[in-house]
Amino acid sequence: MRGEILAAAGRLLAELGGEDGLTIRGVARAVGIAPASIYQHFSDRAELVRGLLDHEYVRLADSMRAAEETLGETDVVGRVRAQIHAYCTFAMENPGHYRLMLANGASRAEPGGRAEGPLLDVIDRLTAGFERCVEAGHALRVTPGRAAAVVFVGAHGRVALFHSVLNRTGADLVEPFVDELVSLVFA
Repeated sequence: MRGEILAAAGRLLAELGGEDGLTIRGVARAVGIAPASIYQHFSDRAELVRGLLDHEYVRLADSMRAAEETLGETDVVGRVRAQIHAYCTFAMENPGHYRLMLANGASRAEPGGRAEGPLLDVIDRLTAGFERCVEAGHALRVTPGRAAAVVFVGAHGRVALFHSVLNRTGADLVEPFVDELVSLVFA
């Protein structure tokens, strides 16, 4: 039942374009259950939204992992490209989910500590990919962590531009740009 609730919340989020209209009542109606039934799985709307975020981050991570695994282990540059393409595809095809994820993407770090969160996990995944590139003999202009941040921030900016300014979707709009970004971080 929890999975059905999260799937319905995800569909509503896609229809609404953001979390503002996402209500317990609306999700219950979409699932075909009484609102009280949702409280067996989520104590309130905030917990439902948090559950939806976790669910969507798992979908994103799975798509990035699957994209990377379509290529051989020796194609380290292609694997990084496949990951960022999967990220962009998810972001472009799910604008409401993407906005929600970015708005709630990281915890505040303790002074001197590192923030945590699923979006930072995406950057860590890209960093590991760039580290494998360096290990395979592909020189970078910057550190693997910086390369991951540059590509992530550039991809995010391009996605945000298409979502907010141009109101367009489709990964084909951003993939050539992120391919160019990936190429620019290599020496």
